[in-house]
Amino acid sequence: MKNIKKYMNLKKTIENIEKTADSYIDPELVSMIVYDNNSLGTNDFNSLTDYNITKDDSYADKVLKVLKHENVFIYLGMITFTPIANECDIYSTKDYKLKLTEEEFEKYGSLKDKFIGVLFKKNSEDYVIGCCDICGCSIDACFREFEETDDTLIRKIREIFEEKII
Repeated sequence: MKNIKKYMNLKKTIENIEKTADSYIDPELVSMIVYDNNSLGTNDFNSLTDYNITKDDSYADKVLKVLKHENVFIYLGMITFTPIANECDIYSTKDYKLKLTEEEFEKYGSLKDKFIGVLFKKNSEDYVIGCCDICGCSIDACFREFEETDDTLIRKIREIFEEKII
């Protein structure tokens, strides 16, 4: 788990991600509640009435209000894998095709199609990079934290994260 960089403006970062997300997800659905047991909650922050949210709040303000009470996953893109070629495609603001080693493909290839992103821990400055299921309606849909490694996939996800930080 890492702390948010002191220079990071979380509100502007959320706004930046929201502005650039339309190539991989609806910008109004770029965040998701993740409960302490890593199960997935709603990604429709515009319909929330709890957390002191008002109709006049911007999307980023809604996310920040929820973040005081819940963990929030913010999508940075989507990953999919091609078994025969040991490749991983990342669809984000830009699209990437990564050639993985056999070991890396064995480690991550079972993830199949997932959203990648950052999970901000509730009411703290802590975050982790990981993935979650595309469909949150499955009983086993959840958030999975990525190990801190120097693998090709993790390096690229960190690079995408750092591009979107303001």
